[in-house]
Amino acid sequence: MKELTIGQNDAGQRLDRFLAKAVPLLPASLAQKYIRLKRIKRNGQRAQRDTRLEVGDKLQLYINDEFFDTPREDNAYLTVAAPKLNIVYEDEHILLVDKRPGLAVHPHDGAEYGRTLIDQIQAYLYQKHEWRPREEHAFTPALCNRIDRNTGGIVIAAKTAEALRVMNQKIRDRELVKLYLCAIVGQIQPPDGTLKGYLWKDEAKKQVFVKSRPVPGARTAVTKYRTLTSGRGLSLLECDLITGRTHQIRAQLAAAGHPLLGDGKYGSEKLNRRYGMRRQALWSWSLEFRFTTPAGELEYLNGQRFQVSAVDFAAEYFPDYPLAQAADYTWN
Repeated sequence: MKELTIGQNDAGQRLDRFLAKAVPLLPASLAQKYIRLKRIKRNGQRAQRDTRLEVGDKLQLYINDEFFDTPREDNAYLTVAAPKLNIVYEDEHILLVDKRPGLAVHPHDGAEYGRTLIDQIQAYLYQKHEWRPREEHAFTPALCNRIDRNTGGIVIAAKTAEALRVMNQKIRDRELVKLYLCAIVGQIQPPDGTLKGYLWKDEAKKQVFVKSRPVPGARTAVTKYRTLTSGRGLSLLECDLITGRTHQIRAQLAAAGHPLLGDGKYGSEKLNRRYGMRRQALWSWSLEFRFTTPAGELEYLNGQRFQVSAVDFAAEYFPDYPLAQAADYTWN
């Protein structure tokens, strides 16, 4: 329990507004709950959230010590009152989450404090009492992979240090198969094939360009694709990234003359407006574990495949195509 004494400069404020300033890590909805449950009292008595504070009032706060910390990147999870996660799979070692488009995975992706996927996941595990930061000296639940802010799909989170170590190694060794769905403009030829090239990134424009030959600073990019269905001037593709470069699928398909629907950087704004798509139609929809070396405590995952239950643009633009049909296919 902590006790705060109201001074001249804090007098006259509503209780809830004072708490928002004095305890910034405490979410507003949780503060209201604690006031209602009498875990926050004024002069030892029940208070209301709109109670006006007076000089000399003493507030008793029966809340976790973590909420009194200085706001930092590593405790932003405390500001999440009700985590919103679409969980694809979960066990004691890992968590697979279907990230919604528009949600940044990390703070350095330009997201506001407490409004990232890792904040949501850490809040979820903290509130389930699976993660107790006060008892952990070094480990924090972390993401093993990342996808662009405006791309949806599966992100892997590790609940333990060993799971993080093993999963990161498996990703580096390419022992995971991650498949993407995308909607493109037109019909690509051949319907199934491989895109090869060299991606050069313009740091100033934050954009990559496809080169047919090696140039200084360019990196090899290889994408396999297959057409699932076509209609309304669009095609639904499934892609397998042989290499994992920034904006690889978006840039290579645009260079092939078939940009992603909704892609404002590599596509056509005119077509995007016509179809009413405001973000790139790209989703990391399937994940399969194909371990070729020992995986320690994660060995049980070998051979398992996970898919998201729905992809919004597939349902909107290709309503007659069942995603279960795509799930039956195995890439070599």
